[in-house]
Amino acid sequence: MKITLDAYAHTDISVTEMPYLVAELGYKHLELCCHDDMLPEYFPPRANAETIRKFKQALRETDVELVSMLVTQRWASPIQEERQAAMRNWKRAIEIAVELGSQSVSSIFDRGPSAQKSNFRAGPEMAEESEAAFWISMEELLPIFEREGLPLHIEAHPDDFIEDNNLAVDLIRSIGSPMVKYLYCAPHTFFLGDDIAAMIRYAAPVLAHVHVADTFNHKSGWRYVKNPPEAPTRVHQHLNIGDGEVDWEIFFATLAEVGFDGIMTSQVFSYMPDRATESSRFMRERIQHYVDRYWPAQ
Repeated sequence: MKITLDAYAHTDISVTEMPYLVAELGYKHLELCCHDDMLPEYFPPRANAETIRKFKQALRETDVELVSMLVTQRWASPIQEERQAAMRNWKRAIEIAVELGSQSVSSIFDRGPSAQKSNFRAGPEMAEESEAAFWISMEELLPIFEREGLPLHIEAHPDDFIEDNNLAVDLIRSIGSPMVKYLYCAPHTFFLGDDIAAMIRYAAPVLAHVHVADTFNHKSGWRYVKNPPEAPTRVHQHLNIGDGEVDWEIFFATLAEVGFDGIMTSQVFSYMPDRATESSRFMRERIQHYVDRYWPAQ
């Protein structure tokens, strides 16, 4: 089990300082979320030779392992110029991941918002067109992942063309490559489905990575207010364990039942920046608490 910190809540520091912070907070593994110094969302990668050198040096000095890097690009966009730009950015991101020795990369089934075409939506409302674009992109990228031996972990995100756990798992299994696995993101639970245990069991054959953060069940009562009520939003949270409504006993017990032994990332954003350090320390302790209970041999 690799108990990992997604340090996005700490983006007040530079990316080259993150390994030092991760080690100070008690983690041995880092998941690098989108960061303007390295891999900004939707834009071309910004990492230069000096940033890469300093980051690798920080990893060596702290003995922190880079277990994953999030790459968020419009690889499922039905708009060809967007998808083609995403392919250029993805290829450079893969080069950076390989150079840094990242053990995997992760992404989402995303087309993403477009500032230039703000009235164009490509979430669940355009699932057919977006999935067709996704398959074109995978045909181009999969040989690169396989050649580099770089695993790809994909999660279903609210407002993706796939939001449902089982549909996402089915798509990943249909790719048919051992290099492409599923990432179950706990704060997306109430979009993914209704039964945590059933979803984890269904995903088990391809499950390599989980994100740990709490959230409220938006389907139950007045958890939040939207104005206007019909606004097409997909609201969720990334809270500390216990601050939301995910059933953590079922979550961890089922992961242990299916033999999960992959990347387990604390991915809490809701207390940045003033309580980020406190939150990251708390999550390290709580995750270890459940690992000790359900994986006593770890």
